[in-house]
Amino acid sequence: MQNLVRMMDEDGVLCVLAVDSTEIVREMKALHNTSKVVSAALGRLLTGASLMGSMLKGEQDTITLNIRADGPCSPLTAVSDSRGFVRGYAGKERVDLPLNGKGKLDVSGAVGKNGTLTVVKDLGLREPYVGQVPLVSGEIAEDITAYYAASEQTPTVCALGVLTDKETEEILCAGGFMIQLLPTAMDEDIDKVEKGLQNIRPVTTMLFEGMTPEQICRAVLPEFKLSVLDTAETRYFCPCSRERMERALLSTGKQALSEMAEDEQTEVTCNFCNRKYVFTRDEILGLMK
Repeated sequence: MQNLVRMMDEDGVLCVLAVDSTEIVREMKALHNTSKVVSAALGRLLTGASLMGSMLKGEQDTITLNIRADGPCSPLTAVSDSRGFVRGYAGKERVDLPLNGKGKLDVSGAVGKNGTLTVVKDLGLREPYVGQVPLVSGEIAEDITAYYAASEQTPTVCALGVLTDKETEEILCAGGFMIQLLPTAMDEDIDKVEKGLQNIRPVTTMLFEGMTPEQICRAVLPEFKLSVLDTAETRYFCPCSRERMERALLSTGKQALSEMAEDEQTEVTCNFCNRKYVFTRDEILGLMK
């Protein structure tokens, strides 16, 4: 299913992306058994990473979003490739907090307000691009907006949401959109964007009512004539393998491998998908050589 769309206005002053990440967040919850507020926090980060990843140009390019803050579920990490295929994990998967003052899940309380968002873009160059900004609110979308303003000087509007069942932890829907103004944008274009956003409903409300990502893009920018650039099918995807785990073990160094070789077996678990890999003593000794 094509669940992500990229669009541009006919005058070339802005681009807008939207994604229905419901199945991504459901898969994340199935893998990590997250509580409602952690599902909302990590789900938003995964959604944002998928949108940002889909803007990468190279097939092998990746983007990593890492939040380290003073909230109980921190740190949070999400990684996306240029297809918008995304994976992630939280430092603590089961956190329960009372609803915030607006009667909603306290994502900011779970993530923390004092901390940083670090964005790492691996574009196949000698060194990855690294940008870091202080958290604005811990609500994720505002923090991503702040990153673009500070690190890439790109005026951006970002909205992310995860809707869970009030009685259960079921993910009802999830998604987000991102608007970026291009250098050709004039003041009147900015005014039209702001006007369109004044009465916009939450992205999860639109998704729950059955709106598609394309319909959401048109709803948030009613003053612009938009055309579709491309669509994509994004999903939760972890590329871990035994070979990758071997390389990870090698990176720990000979001393660490020597300590592992004292045991009959060493079990390594992937943070992103919880898949377990077992290495025998002989295999560890082989890696040491």
